[in-house]
Amino acid sequence: MANRKLMNGAYDVIVLGLGAMGSAAAYHLAARGKQVLGLEQFTAAHDRGSSHGHSRIIRQAYFEDPAYVPLLMRAYELWRRIEHESATRLLTITGGLMIGGPDTPVVAGSLRSAQEHELPHELLDATDIARRFPPFKVQPGTVALWEKQAGVVRPEAAVRAHLRRAADLGAELRFEEPVLRWNAASSHDRVEVVSACDTYTAERLVVAPGAWAPDVLAGLGLPLQVERQVQFWFDPVGGVEPFLPEYFPIYIWDTGDDPPFYGFPAMDGAAGGVKVAFHHGGATCTADTLDRTIYPDEVARIRAAIATYVPALAGPLREAIPCMYTNTPDEHFVVARHPQRSQVLIAAGFSGHGFKFAPVVGEILADLAITGSTSHPIGLFNPERFGHVVGRAI
Repeated sequence: MANRKLMNGAYDVIVLGLGAMGSAAAYHLAARGKQVLGLEQFTAAHDRGSSHGHSRIIRQAYFEDPAYVPLLMRAYELWRRIEHESATRLLTITGGLMIGGPDTPVVAGSLRSAQEHELPHELLDATDIARRFPPFKVQPGTVALWEKQAGVVRPEAAVRAHLRRAADLGAELRFEEPVLRWNAASSHDRVEVVSACDTYTAERLVVAPGAWAPDVLAGLGLPLQVERQVQFWFDPVGGVEPFLPEYFPIYIWDTGDDPPFYGFPAMDGAAGGVKVAFHHGGATCTADTLDRTIYPDEVARIRAAIATYVPALAGPLREAIPCMYTNTPDEHFVVARHPQRSQVLIAAGFSGHGFKFAPVVGEILADLAITGSTSHPIGLFNPERFGHVVGRAI
């Protein structure tokens, strides 16, 4: 049953930004019977921000902090739900390797999460890795945590699925309509949103601006920094078969030298190449000044890494595209009620590892918008951990 706009022409909730988190929030709010307006400055599932590139890693033994694991378990459930509702395959389980020295953050942190939450896992030594996954070239002393439930989420398809279901459930979604400003005069007043096309009001506002967060949330004084990242696809030297999903897992490799690099199976077979990228280490930028040129030294740097550790992958470069991380200093998210405007909910600073959480973040934002609280553990994401934050709207 479609939802109905409020009698005075306003909405229950306006969602600003319809990327990974905003699309999921719009879906969860509409599914709970709320009249939702979603505003997006670009087209649906666009390639201008942080939710493109055909694949994102999903995993449970989370090296960043064990506190994420309960959210991940719920995210897996919700990915399967939206797959079912949208009749779209979004999640592919390939297994995953967290590779490096035993004391590296990637390996030690993953093991800590696996043990604390009793997640099924195996510890592999260098011989095990080479035997089970021949494309990897590992040195003695290298180990890996193997997690069978790790895999790949399709980001563009996931955003489209959330948007499609939100619309099916009555959400009004407007694309290519930039928001100019929003205002919430006090903690109890309605929220006003002014776009390039119209002025809207609602009881609640969800702000999920992705890499535009430093500007959109400038009034909060959050220490957000946007980082340019490049995703690469190579054609393997000996053919794609050893890299097909039935043989080859997702992986994150902490070499101890450069930032960790990560990669995927050949998700689209020979037609798509094999994706690999560094996790962090990119130049600071802004969402509106992102340099979309790919430079020879960037290609040479990633090629040197794969030539050393995944030599069969060091064939011709097929494609390279930039995206953006929006980083916090501790690389934990910001998901919370506005410190002084309780009718405004914010989701930002996902620091290059947030996409896998999109459906559960959407659920959390819906909780906060409707009841003011959530049963999910989000204490790690409180913006007040950064000290004093300003409570005025822009």
